[in-house]
Amino acid sequence: MSNHKNYTADEAEELTKEETEDGRLHQIADSGSVITGDGSHVIHCLTIIGQIEGHNVLPSQNKTTKYEHVIPQLVAIEEDPRIDGLLIILNTVGGDVEAGLALAELMAGMKKPTVSLVLGGGHSIGVPLAVAAKHSFIASTATMTIHPVRMNGLLIGVPQTMDYFERMQERITRFVTANSSISTDRFYELAMNTKELVMDVGTVLDGADAVEEGLIDSLGSLSDAIACLYEMIDKSRKKAQKPAGKRKTTKTEKTIKEKNQPEA
Repeated sequence: MSNHKNYTADEAEELTKEETEDGRLHQIADSGSVITGDGSHVIHCLTIIGQIEGHNVLPSQNKTTKYEHVIPQLVAIEEDPRIDGLLIILNTVGGDVEAGLALAELMAGMKKPTVSLVLGGGHSIGVPLAVAAKHSFIASTATMTIHPVRMNGLLIGVPQTMDYFERMQERITRFVTANSSISTDRFYELAMNTKELVMDVGTVLDGADAVEEGLIDSLGSLSDAIACLYEMIDKSRKKAQKPAGKRKTTKTEKTIKEKNQPEA
């Protein structure tokens, strides 16, 4: 005897909604991301929280964002024709420098509209991640810490170690200044500030200061970030719909055309 149940149209629709909602909740729990939209725009919301975990596994009690999980998500978002844009929510204390830079480079290289929003904090390597989007927002109560590169564990006291630190700092500075409005000199000045932090070197910027320094584009919250992303998506669609201009005839094509013309 078959256990198959025949559903009415309304029951089937309700069941589909429940399955969709269950799938969305599982996606949030598994990857910290969700696909959503307003009916005419479909966006992928990606959260970067806690510490950026790189080549070393952090203790289980730490909240982490694993870069090997985020990288394939970014590739999938860029290649999925159903997704129109990416919203990146940041609340991170920093973490592995090379892992953070890898994620930032991927975000900066995306063609799709991208918007970042710093909530709570976007510290250390979170700064390149925040500016990697095409437009960045920060909440008025959020902060960002800019400081020099540091390293845990065994260090060899030789000049080459200092050279390595300087080159790593140059990589971060170059990326941040290329993707924001802050100058190289000003970024170095904030990173090397010795008058603000008691036990460290650097500067803490709140939301308004980060915008004033040119590090972040705008002050705002969730609704502002989503509205900006929708606007960018609309502009991208209009640009894609524009007819291609008339192509110029090459010299070779002109020569062939003249040869093929019948003589009078």
